[in-house]
Order: sequence, then structure tokens, then C-alpha cells
Amino acid sequence: MRVAMVTETYLPSTDGVVTRLLSTLTELRRQGHEVLVLAPDGGPPTYEGFRVEGFPGRPFFLYPDKRVIWPRTRVADLLRDFQPEVIHTLNPTVFGMAAIGAAWALGLPLVASYHTHFPLYAKLYGYGWLTGPIWGYMRLLHNRASVNLCTSEAARQELVRHGFRRVRVWPHGVDLARFRPLQPDPEMRLRLCGGRPARTLLVYVGRLASEKQIDRLLPVVRASPDVVLALVGDGPARGQLERQFAGTRTLFIGYLGGEELVAAYNAADAFVFPSTTETLGLVLLEAMACGLPIVAARSQPTLALLGGGEAGLLYDADDPQTLMRAVALLDSEPERIAGMRREARRRGSERGWEIPTRNLVGYYDEAKALAAAALEAPFPVSGGTGTESS
Repeated sequence: MRVAMVTETYLPSTDGVVTRLLSTLTELRRQGHEVLVLAPDGGPPTYEGFRVEGFPGRPFFLYPDKRVIWPRTRVADLLRDFQPEVIHTLNPTVFGMAAIGAAWALGLPLVASYHTHFPLYAKLYGYGWLTGPIWGYMRLLHNRASVNLCTSEAARQELVRHGFRRVRVWPHGVDLARFRPLQPDPEMRLRLCGGRPARTLLVYVGRLASEKQIDRLLPVVRASPDVVLALVGDGPARGQLERQFAGTRTLFIGYLGGEELVAAYNAADAFVFPSTTETLGLVLLEAMACGLPIVAARSQPTLALLGGGEAGLLYDADDPQTLMRAVALLDSEPERIAGMRREARRRGSERGWEIPTRNLVGYYDEAKALAAAALEAPFPVSGGTGTESS
């Protein structure tokens, strides 16, 4: 199948959308499909042999390392030349409007995938009054698509409640050849601990941003002198977090990639995940695939991934005492934690990218069928409300 992917974010950015995009491109190539990627410029011009057409943009005021790309007429020209069978826009906000317009102009089926809870982020950044308008705007964009995708059943239910139609779950995956259990590297552990040994090493991996709610981890490192927190990643909130965590055993490691990241997971005693704003949390799957027990704030996505606590410890995000009790269990109940490690690895090892990508291609076929039916019908085909299971 010939697919055009239009994304608002791309390398060198390292968020969950980019991780999913790159893993999907790898698997689409393996399965014999052809892809054209339209993305922000600054990254490699090809990926897995697929051409990547870059577009300039302006920094987004909330995320200086993210850029807003305004729609360009060049998008339609590139798509017309490539002649895709389907257009897939990832996280459509601004640049995605070009994909929507081109799909309509060229008469092509459109798939849109929802990855980021922008309405909830507006609240966290002090723009709560924009929540309703943002939902309305996102609904308007997504309901132009033949099929909408999201990353979890919890997200699907929320989107349906807000009027999104034809919503399907695009299953998650993880690179199992890369993220795997390894013998802990003593040098990596010392690096994450700042050169001093620690009884309990907690690792967080991800962007340092307000919506990740990392400040909720502060009580546990303040109250537990034997606990070290290593924050792997970078982002706009780093300076603020460095001030908040000053005087605690918290290390700001910066970005790690490749085998260094795998070694960091394997050197830790647990992976901490404080956010309740995620539609999924791909880093959870990476940690689980490495056999790392999870300490996560309770939310619908974490409940689904951890089985209600079989592969990790869930705590109440609004009650720091529950977090501290969960961390204390890492030392006090070794047999239980060993069982969680095994269960985390088992669940993580079932999440390779082959099946999610085959499901994605199936959604492309569904979008093509719906678009063809709409052309043949004497009246517009609604495609349902998004609540159907078919």
C-alpha cells in the first residue's frame, strides 16, 4: 500500500509520537509498503529508505523546541505526485490541516490519529478557559477523517464522549530487540546515582515538562534519604524542576539514547511514572520490556497496562503518602517485587510492533472502503458515531 504520513513532530524531537512514527515506518518497510513522510524540517531526509519532505516552522511558545508549521500548498503537490492510497495525519493541529485539505481536494481517504491530550494540557498551563474551544477544534479536524485512531481504550472512550466519530484503538508496541532485560551495569548505576551508592534507585524517562507532573515525586525524595531519583530526558521545565528538587538526591541526567537508555532501565530498581495526562505512555512499555517494576500514578492507561497492579505498584497521584508507601515496598517485599518484574517482562514482551502495524494497515483498508462507499452512496455516509465495535 502507498501511504502518505503527515506529522506535526519529527526528529530530532524525541517524544512518544516520534517513537511510534519511527517504529511504524520500520515495520511498514518490513511488511512491504511504500510511505512518503511530510514533517518538520531538521531531521534526516530519509528514514528506512522512505523519503521525508521537511517543512520550516516557528517555535511554539509553550514548547520552544517544538515548531508550528502552517499549511502549505506544496503539500497537495507532493501528495499528487506520490499518489498515495491513503493519507494519515498524526496529531493534527496546524500542519495537519494541510493533510485534511489535500485529502478532500484529491478525493483520498484520510486517517487521523490522536496522541496528545491538548485540552488537558491547556488546564495545566493555565489556559483552562480554552479547554472547550480546543475540544471543539480537535473534534472538527478529526471528524473530517474516514477513520480516527487513538492509543488506548480509555482514550477512545473519552474521544467518543467528546463527539469524535469512527474512533478505533491503534495498539501500542515496543522495540523488543532493543528493550530487553540485561545484567545491570554497575557504572551506569553509579552514574544515575551521582557516584554514590543508593539503596533504591528510581528512574524516570521522558520530557521534562509541566504536563508530566514530575514535581509530584518531590515528597518521596525529600522523605527518603536512601532513595535516588534519576530524571532521564530534557525539556522546557528542567530549570524549574532543578530549583524544586534542589537539596534532594535527584540527578538530571539529560537525554540518553540507544543502548545507554536500555542500560539505564536495567540499572534501576523501579521506573516511576507520575503523569495522569498521558493517552498511553510508551516509556512504560520500554521499562516493562526490560523487566523493570513500575511505580505509577493510577489512571486508566496505567491500570490497563499494569493489570491493576500485577506488573507494578499503583498510587494515588493526589496523595503523596501512597507514593511513599509504594516505594517502601520495593525493599520490604522482595518476593512480590520479583513477581512484578516477571509480569512486567511478560506483558512487555507481548507488545512488539508487528501486530499494531498490521492493525494500522487494516484501518487504512477500512478508511478506503468507507471513502469508496461515500462516493457510491446517493447520500453522504455518516460512518456511525464512533461507538460501534465493527
